[in-house]
Amino acid sequence: MKIALFSNEFPPNIYGGAGVHIDFLSKELAKLGKVEVRCFGDQSVNNGNMNVQGITSSLTKMVDDTNPHIKMFHNLSKNVELSQATPQADVIHCHTWYTHLAGIFTRELLQVPLILTTHSLETHRPWKVEQLGNGYFLSRWIEDRAYNTADGIIAVSKKMKDDVIEAYGVAPEKVTVIHNGIDPEFYKPTFDTDLLAQYNIDPAIPFVLFVGRITRQKGISQLIAAAKYFNKNCQIVLCAGAPDTKEIELETEALIADLKKDRDGVILISEMLPRDKVKVLYSHARVFACPSLYEPFGIINLEAMACETPVVGSHVGGIPEIIVEGESGYLVPLESVSRTDFNPANPEAFQKAFAAKINILLDDEALATKMGKSGRERVLRIFSWESIAKTTFDYYQKVIDEFVKEKA
Repeated sequence: MKIALFSNEFPPNIYGGAGVHIDFLSKELAKLGKVEVRCFGDQSVNNGNMNVQGITSSLTKMVDDTNPHIKMFHNLSKNVELSQATPQADVIHCHTWYTHLAGIFTRELLQVPLILTTHSLETHRPWKVEQLGNGYFLSRWIEDRAYNTADGIIAVSKKMKDDVIEAYGVAPEKVTVIHNGIDPEFYKPTFDTDLLAQYNIDPAIPFVLFVGRITRQKGISQLIAAAKYFNKNCQIVLCAGAPDTKEIELETEALIADLKKDRDGVILISEMLPRDKVKVLYSHARVFACPSLYEPFGIINLEAMACETPVVGSHVGGIPEIIVEGESGYLVPLESVSRTDFNPANPEAFQKAFAAKINILLDDEALATKMGKSGRERVLRIFSWESIAKTTFDYYQKVIDEFVKEKA
């Protein structure tokens, strides 16, 4: 089987969970079939059963500050070239709306089935209008067309399956649930106090860790507000980079500056660190915080759990399918999120409840250790990439068989 994987992100250009997903999935799929990766960038790798070709469109070299939609045109251009660079495939598998047009084009040109993985839905992320301007409305249209064209859809959580059916009216039988996963041989307890020193983290004082992009959906502003209620004898490490816009970057920096006036031990690492460094931070942290306002799955929670760190997360999206309440961490109820100011219905109540769960683990190291070990056991049992890739490969074959039967 020749599998065409289309992705915006691919190593070394990874900034979110979708990129991590396709990195590990592609490696495992290459053990089962021939994988052709087409992605945004200048990658060029041919390694046995996996061929990776990055796409840099000539249009992306154009800079036009007077055109508010230039980034969207760059994306559209790269989709044409993604499709052009895929002369053969038995199945096309797209990740995120950034490559959906290429998936539709290639499906029609090659007359092979199109499969989408739902890492998120544009219609549920209205704050992206800050990043894309009116291009956001085009991204929603592209996504709608793709979901109503696809021959198969993989939802990364049960909640995500419900969301895609509701949002785009696709037939339930077209959607299957295959969870995200991680490599537990890479993500495991890994300690290096020299790395902590590099970022001025005191290993003798417990710390709360956040890792994520500076974007509305990750809830970093809620965490900063909740930190006012954290126990004083702790550090707060915010590994936060890749801001959606300059405005949200400045807003976040201002919130952090205000927090620093109120307490010591607030550390901002304003970059997306490589995975080998992030796993050290996970391992040393007393607790990992995931205050997301929208989270279809939440692969970062698996990473932390695999490093034997308990997680406190919002009870939203796919997070409740990862964290077992009271065993591997805690879930904090999240009321509806405003579509205008991107806050929970009752922000202060959420912030105080989040801090209360964090403080339980800050106060009880033995409990944190017990929950951390339980979390890693759960990862090993359910979320390995080897089993996920095999399930995905079998799903490809099922969709191909149905596609061929319909065409006959």
